[in-house]
Order: sequence, then C-alpha cells, then structure tokens
Amino acid sequence: MTDVFLKICIFGDGGVGKSTFIQRYLTGDFDDTLKITIGANFHSKQLEIDSKQITLQLWDLAGEERFRIILPTYAMGSSGGIFMFDSTRYSSLNNLDAWLEIVRQNTRGIPLLMLASKVDLIEERSVPSESAMELAIKYDFYAYGECSSKSGIYVEDAFELLTRAIMEQKNII
Repeated sequence: MTDVFLKICIFGDGGVGKSTFIQRYLTGDFDDTLKITIGANFHSKQLEIDSKQITLQLWDLAGEERFRIILPTYAMGSSGGIFMFDSTRYSSLNNLDAWLEIVRQNTRGIPLLMLASKVDLIEERSVPSESAMELAIKYDFYAYGECSSKSGIYVEDAFELLTRAIMEQKNII
C-alpha cells in the first residue's frame, strides 16, 4: 500500500541522458541503445523511506525543441524535478532558462535538482563542476549533483535526495 505518491519530471535538452538515467534507476542496467523520447514517457517505482511506502511516477520529458509546446501540461502536478545536462556538452546548458520557465510556471515552488550526466567521461568533460554549482545557486536549485548512468554513480542517491526534499517540503517526514 502506498502512503505517498510523488510525480517527478526529468527535463533537459535532447541527448543528455535522461532516459538512460531513468532506466538505470528502474532496472540497475545501462542501455545506450534507447531511442529519443517523443513527448513524454513515464514510469513508476516503489520505494520505502523512513517507513513510508512511496510511489514515484517518473516523467521523462522530451528534450527536442519541437516538443516544448506540450511540456507545460506534463509538468503540471509535479512534486519535484530534475534538470539534467550533459557534462561533456556545454551547449546542453544553453536552454536552462527556457526549461526552468516551463517547469516553474506550471508548478508551485517544487524542489528542483540540477544534475550533470556522463561524468564518467572525464577526458571529454567541458562543464567544470564549479561552473555548474554556480548556476545551481544562481537559479535556486535545491541541490546540485553529478551522475553517470553507465557506472551508476549518484543515480539512486539523486532520487533519494529529491524524494526526501519533497517529503520535507510536504511535511511528510
């Protein structure tokens, strides 16, 4: 029996690794053959935090600009969100303002996590951690983290951190 139901939107430009991040969280596996998301996909995961049964509904929002017109509808009702960018592609931060506008206009002060993906590709990294942290502070993100869907680094931790932030905000803890 679920005590808490939370909707979490994962958003950011196309190709940053949102779908593989979600897949790694759900199955523990890394699949680099996933196809581009069209519109939105959603998945559910059950977990327990502090003796509470929680169902997370994870919404994977398409990153392609042509789908942005429908994204406000998908963002509505979210309890929290993860903005993901590719640490090897600085241009994946170019649309941060547009993404935050969509999410923040269609939600009410939800906790947002800023997450750098593909941090296992150390030699290809183009976004320094310090620069990303400065942006996270500037844009008032709840927290900043770095993950790798390939190695599994910070995948589960990111969801637990955000879930706890949401539960705290909703006075569920």
